[in-house]
Amino acid sequence: MATRHSRSAARLMMAPAVVLLLGWMLIPLTMTLYFSFRKYLPLRGGDLGWTGFDNYTRFLTSSAFWPSVVTTLVIVGGVLLITVLLGILLAILLNQPMWGQGVVRILVIAPFFVMPTVSALVWKNMFMDPNYGLLAYLWEFFGAAPVEWLSQASLTSIVMIVSWQWLPFATLILLTAIQSLDKEQLEAAEMDGAPATKRFAFITLPHLGRAITVVILIQTIFLLSIFAEIFVTTGGAFGTKTLTYLIFQRVLESQNVGLGSAGGVYAIILANIVAIFLMRIVGKNLDA
Repeated sequence: MATRHSRSAARLMMAPAVVLLLGWMLIPLTMTLYFSFRKYLPLRGGDLGWTGFDNYTRFLTSSAFWPSVVTTLVIVGGVLLITVLLGILLAILLNQPMWGQGVVRILVIAPFFVMPTVSALVWKNMFMDPNYGLLAYLWEFFGAAPVEWLSQASLTSIVMIVSWQWLPFATLILLTAIQSLDKEQLEAAEMDGAPATKRFAFITLPHLGRAITVVILIQTIFLLSIFAEIFVTTGGAFGTKTLTYLIFQRVLESQNVGLGSAGGVYAIILANIVAIFLMRIVGKNLDA
């Protein structure tokens, strides 16, 4: 049992890390809040004084604000749907005995370790290029005209690129969960005459509930701030401008730090709303 002296020593040793972590989070947040109430134009006069809630009003009433929020949520929802469904399928397949199972698992998980910028460039130039891309050759092979993916199906393209990058993460988590499933339950159900579909629906899928919850929560946190894939491929054009990209445009392209900081606060609010919603709706599985 820990004594009072040992607990005090533990707190003392943890204090530097806690202080550093709080400073790492609170200092940028405080600066964002500070600049959101000021008119700060670095290349056009610098700090022009206090503006109150004017930046918040301008950002909220901007014609690009609500479309960027909708685009963000569509990308997050599309990627979650694809990665969870395909992740379950791949996890089940990778759990089956096969030749070279270890190598196959490594190849499936490998895309997760590729930088977002690199993966976006690979998809843009090697797969989605309308002249020399692999998909263009496939379309021509079947007698169809190549598709201008990044302009004609821009949002779908972004979802495909991001899903390819996050699918290994979902597969890894779900595969770990499947491997922890008691095989005796499946064998007993099979001996009782239960078909494979019912064994999956009533045994495997409920067992994956907690793992699916973890995948959804972690991916959502990162997907709400998606930026690199859009910057490299479409540059925010063709209806792919997310809230994060809109903030980038306001801060760097328009050189309006105050307006961009107000957008950052809105992004934090959106992330918290989505997180609370997921914790209430999906996160109940963690208590099961």
